Amino acid sequence: MNYDKYRFSAGEKLICFLLGAAADGLISWTFYKSPVVFFLLLIPVETFFFKYMRKSLIEKRKYELSLEFREAIMAVQSSLNAGYSVENAFIEAGRVMESMYGESPIRDEFRVLTRRLRSNETLEKILLDISDRSGIEDIEDFANVFAAAKRSGGDFTRIIRKAAESIGDKMDVRREIKTAISSRRYETRIMEAVPFGIIVYLNLTSSGFLAALYHNITGYVIMTVCLCLYLIAFVIAERITADAEKV
Repeated sequence: MNYDKYRFSAGEKLICFLLGAAADGLISWTFYKSPVVFFLLLIPVETFFFKYMRKSLIEKRKYELSLEFREAIMAVQSSLNAGYSVENAFIEAGRVMESMYGESPIRDEFRVLTRRLRSNETLEKILLDISDRSGIEDIEDFANVFAAAKRSGGDFTRIIRKAAESIGDKMDVRREIKTAISSRRYETRIMEAVPFGIIVYLNLTSSGFLAALYHNITGYVIMTVCLCLYLIAFVIAERITADAEKV
């Protein structure tokens, strides 16, 4: 599995399509009050919505894999302390992950890892492959350190313990960052909804106030400029919150 790609299930595609159509309907009615615009914007809005949802789901899956990988390394450390060899410690950790998480990315990765180990592939090669496909810095660092230690005959118990502590510290910091900016993200969502709320409110309560902006060329141009400015502000706000989470 390449974690930088995401394949929607049939149900997810349907949900995304319906949500995108709803967003398109809201935009076309709020800014244009035109069914023609709804169909003109349907493909661009759906394309943007699918890309946005795919990016969000990829980030969510990577974050979950990072958390699960930390637990897996701790399980490997426990198995090493119990006297298992390095390879058998990873196999045993896979059983622990399956009992802890059930259907999860880490369980699938350790199932594949177990099969490849039993096919006489080297553990360091398997870990490097996981790190390449995940694109997660913590996993990449661990795989590189493990491969170097394997070549030089290092103390795997100490290396894995240090890796677990390092990953744990990073996860704690990231959780604190997510908690700190969660309120800001909520405020951003409210601010993104405010322009729509104002226009919808005026259309419902004082429709004549905005009548000059609909069904004429000048009104369409003004509303299109407003929509473009809104989309620019939306993209900037999303990038600011996304960058803050990556710190």
